[in-house]
Amino acid sequence: MQHKILNKSAGQRTFAVVLETGEEAMDCLASLAKEQRISAAQMTGIGAFSEVVLKYFDWEKKEYLNNAVHEQVEVASLMGDVALGPSGEPSIHVHLVVGKRDGVALAGHLGSGVVRPTLEVIITQSPAHLRKRRDPQSGLALIRLED
Repeated sequence: MQHKILNKSAGQRTFAVVLETGEEAMDCLASLAKEQRISAAQMTGIGAFSEVVLKYFDWEKKEYLNNAVHEQVEVASLMGDVALGPSGEPSIHVHLVVGKRDGVALAGHLGSGVVRPTLEVIITQSPAHLRKRRDPQSGLALIRLED
């Protein structure tokens, strides 16, 4: 993974992040967030995966279901955020849409993804911190805007 700060102003930083073939996307993004102490950010990206696990939250079961895709897919849309999780560590939350060879689109939370040949992500860090708290109804760690 390579990254570069494109802009730094008034507590806001913008990073260009480039992942290469074989790298696991969520591991790389989490590692960067921790290394750069990113606690509040938005991200967008494009690229491709040789395999990906999309997750779908089943409301009744209160758990994520895995939908593994074991073929080359294009990342048509990737968006997400970084906030501090209940543990105080950066928490990465990514949604994406991938397209298969025949044009069929699949979507969900990014569980994991093996990059091939590239994943290009722009991360814009905010000077304010966001914190996730455990939601008693869903059991999920959700961003809460309390002071």
